[in-house]
Amino acid sequence: MIFQADELSTKQHYKFLSGAVIPRPIAFITTLMEDGKSVNAAPFSFFNIVSSDPPLLSISVQRAAGQQKDTARHAIREQEVMVHIVSAAFVNEVNKTAARLPPNESEIDQTALTLKKLAAYATPVIAEAQIILPTRMEHVIEIKNDAGEVTADLLLLRVQAYIFADAVFDKQKEYLLAEAMQPVARLAGNDYAELGRTFTLKRPN
Repeated sequence: MIFQADELSTKQHYKFLSGAVIPRPIAFITTLMEDGKSVNAAPFSFFNIVSSDPPLLSISVQRAAGQQKDTARHAIREQEVMVHIVSAAFVNEVNKTAARLPPNESEIDQTALTLKKLAAYATPVIAEAQIILPTRMEHVIEIKNDAGEVTADLLLLRVQAYIFADAVFDKQKEYLLAEAMQPVARLAGNDYAELGRTFTLKRPN
């Protein structure tokens, strides 16, 4: 089957991309709301590593009818974004935060997740997460469609620290333990995946 991209609808593009580019890691993001106290939380699977030097992550926040979503707006204003890697232990609670709420309501209130403060940061983090990456805003890129309309905000985030639970980190080798992490990946539609068979391939010299 061959589909020409310029003949497809936005919905078709989303279906094909989200179904083809799998599995995708999930970033669970917390940002501070306008009052400086309440916490906005949302999961994103348009998420990945950009660079290790400098240590940069990317999160693409799709706009709704041309309007910035809360996460992008808060991130740009506060310049601070907390990234959590989603594991099987709390993915059901994370999923609850995907519901659309009024801008002044915190998604955390709809869950059993626990917020905690870190000494060096204003934005609370999720206590249940085994991997937390506090980040600062490095750059925001407005993504425009062929009509010149902004359809997404691509956030480039510089990692400020790496916070790992003891259970998922081999201190001697400085390795993260994938099986202990139990990461959850996004597929298409309402589908997710956990780690299955893993294997090792050595790169050629």
